[in-house]
Amino acid sequence: MLVAIEAGEKNVSLTTLDRVAEALDVAFSDLIQAPDARDPSRINELAWAGAIPGSKAVLLAKATASREVELWEWRLEPGEHYPSEPDADGWSEQLYVFEGCLTLLLGNEERRISAGEFFMFASNQPHAYRNDGPVAARFVRNVVI
Repeated sequence: MLVAIEAGEKNVSLTTLDRVAEALDVAFSDLIQAPDARDPSRINELAWAGAIPGSKAVLLAKATASREVELWEWRLEPGEHYPSEPDADGWSEQLYVFEGCLTLLLGNEERRISAGEFFMFASNQPHAYRNDGPVAARFVRNVVI
């Protein structure tokens, strides 16, 4: 089975991949991440493809959590701005925009995240979310504590 998976001839379930990772004593994300990845927290690899074209599961990123992870759904209307105070050291955020475009302010830096893109950052610095676009910006925000 491992040979077939490696050759791309077999599409296995995520549960099977979990079991393979456990047997090899590695994290699931380490199993599917490209070996030459520059940023080990940014994975962005296809983990599963369905029988019907377009069905897929992509593992975007990973982060180490010491306590918990919060999952948020956000919607910012055009012109809306949300400032945030720095979080505690060790906290991070993962953002995935699925509609519109989000402007993330990190200190004096601005970063635009368009629909279909994601970004991760250490949130122990001043940061803010802003919608400079003509339509609502909708995004998922994970706070990793």
